Amino acid sequence: MVNHDWKKFFMPYEQAVEELKVKLRSIRKEYRKRNEYSPIEFVTGRVKELSSLLEKANKFEIPSDRLKYEIEDIAGIRIMCQFVDDIDKVVEILRGRRDMQILYEKDYVRGVKESGYRSYHIVIKYPINMAEEQLEILAEFQIRTLSMNFWATIEHSLNYKYKKQLPDVVREKLKKAADAAFELDELMLDIKDEIKDAQKLFEIKSDIISNIMHNILTLRSYGKSAEAVRFESSLNKLVEDGEINELNNLLVLVKKEVNKYRE
Repeated sequence: MVNHDWKKFFMPYEQAVEELKVKLRSIRKEYRKRNEYSPIEFVTGRVKELSSLLEKANKFEIPSDRLKYEIEDIAGIRIMCQFVDDIDKVVEILRGRRDMQILYEKDYVRGVKESGYRSYHIVIKYPINMAEEQLEILAEFQIRTLSMNFWATIEHSLNYKYKKQLPDVVREKLKKAADAAFELDELMLDIKDEIKDAQKLFEIKSDIISNIMHNILTLRSYGKSAEAVRFESSLNKLVEDGEINELNNLLVLVKKEVNKYRE
C-alpha cells in the first residue's frame, strides 16, 4: 500500500463529507425557518486518517484495491441530538432521502454494546460527481445524543491510551459512566417539552432584541443619537428580566421613531 495515491483516494470522501454536512445542516435550518423544533442539534464530519485506515486494513487483512468496498467509515458523519427520541426522527429523515442508498443500520441505542457504547449507525452508498467521473462511495452516519457523544469521545481517548486493553477498574467505571449518561438522557426526555418551551422563549426574545438593536443603529445612522441612547437605556433594563410583551412594546416604539425620520 506504500505506493498508493492516497491524495486521489481520499478526494471523493472529503467531498462527500462536505456535501453531507451541508445537506444535514440545511435540514436543521429548514426546521428553524419554519419555527419548528429540529431533531438535529449539530453535525460534524471527518475523513479517516491514513494511519487509522491502514491499521484497520492490516487488522482485517484488506488489500488496498478492496478498501473502498470493505471499509465503510472512511467518510464519517456524526449527527448530534438533544434528546433520545430525536434519534428515531433523524433516522426516519435519512430513510426518506433519495440522494443516498441505505445499505444497513445498527442500533446500539437499544442494543447497547457491552462497553456501554450507545449510538445509531447507518451505512450508506453515496454518489459523488468528480470533475471527470461519477463515483459511489460508502459513508457512515453516527446518530447520538450529546451525552452519548461525550462518553464515546472519552472512551476513544482511553482506548487510544491503553491500546484497547483497558484495565478492569477503568472499564467498570466507564460502563457506570455510560449508564449514568443514559439515565441523564432519559431524565431530560421526561422534561423535553419544558426544555423546548424554554429554548423557544429564548429564541423569540433574542430575535426581538436583535430587531430593537437594528432599529437603534438605524436611528444613529440618521444622526438621532439622543433618541438612540434613550431606547438603548430602555433596552438595557429589559435584557435580563424583561418580559416578551415589554420587549415587543419597546420594538413597536423604536420602529415608530425610525419610520418618523425615514419619512
